[in-house]
Formats: sequence, C-alpha cells, structure tokens
Amino acid sequence: MYEFIEGNIIELTPASVIIKTGGIGYIIHISLNTYTQIANFNKLNPPEIFRIFLHQVVREDALILFGFSSTRERELFRQLITVNGIGANTARMILSSLNPDELSRSISEGNVNVLKSVKGIGLKTAQRMIIDLKDKIGIEKFANDNFTVQNNTIREESLSALVTLGFAKSVVEKMIEKFLAATPDLTVEALIKQILKNI
Repeated sequence: MYEFIEGNIIELTPASVIIKTGGIGYIIHISLNTYTQIANFNKLNPPEIFRIFLHQVVREDALILFGFSSTRERELFRQLITVNGIGANTARMILSSLNPDELSRSISEGNVNVLKSVKGIGLKTAQRMIIDLKDKIGIEKFANDNFTVQNNTIREESLSALVTLGFAKSVVEKMIEKFLAATPDLTVEALIKQILKNI
C-alpha cells in the first residue's frame, strides 16, 4: 500500500491530478477539497511540488489511486467506504460536496438533511453514515480557502470535473451558465458544489 507521492504537478483538474516523480507520471483521483488545497499551495510554492496522501483501490481490471491533501481527509474517505452502500467514487463525491469540517460536523450532529444534499445519498444512506461513523469522527478546524480564476477556466474545469463524475455534458453546461450568470465570482469548487446540490 502506498502512503504518499511527492513530486511535480504536471496537470491539475477538479477531478484528478497527474504527479511526476522518478520519471513516472501518476494519475490520481481527487476531491474538490484536495483540488483547492493543491491550487492554493501552487500559488505560494513554485515549481509546483506537492505531497499527496494515497489510498489504493485494486480491482480485477484496474489499479486506482485516490489522493488527498491531508491524512485527515484520507481517514474520512476510508471511514466513508466502510459504510454499506458507499464505494470509493461515492465517498469522493461526498468529499467534493462537503469539506472535512462540514462532513465531520454533519455526522457528529446527526444532520441528515446536509448529508442528503449530496448527489446520490438518500435518507437511508445518510442515516447509516450517522449510525456507523458518529462515534468515530471528531470535529477539527480545517483550512479551506477558496481561490479565483478566470470565468472561461472556471467553466472548463467545472464541466470537465462534472462529466468525469458521470453527469451529462448538456445538462451541466446549462447549470454552469445559470450559476455563473447569477454569481460571476464563484470559484470552481463553489460552482461545482452548487451544481451537485441542485442537479
């Protein structure tokens, strides 16, 4: 099992990052929260060297790496996938809709409505998350600063992430335009979260 990868960031999208180390480029699936942390880090720390903590999923036809900006987010991911009905992609969706602080608070307080607001999470799954994880999750302060980029980049990155997550391009394109028209200064993370809550 890999613990982390540290290297140069070759490509970054809201759904994945390619990190080059030792002459090899690794594609790693990430949440919106990790995307934001990497983007903020890169602004302050050129030449874009970053340490990303890993969770490895081995399947018959694939070896998939999920990456996290902190060990805390990875631990939340690992706790989520122990809940019946929540797989790795659903756990990533949850961590893209709620940052670790919001997720921990919602589970600790038994807030079913917040958990149900995540795409693909129904009442029973939300209740199961609370029952299974309430005593395992603590609330800690978590930095989650937003960042701003140009609108065209916001559109492209948001569309790419949502299509990667399995949503129809034609549907999300309309929603992206709608939300950006109403709030032009939305960040990529905030825009995707709004769409995930309303799609």
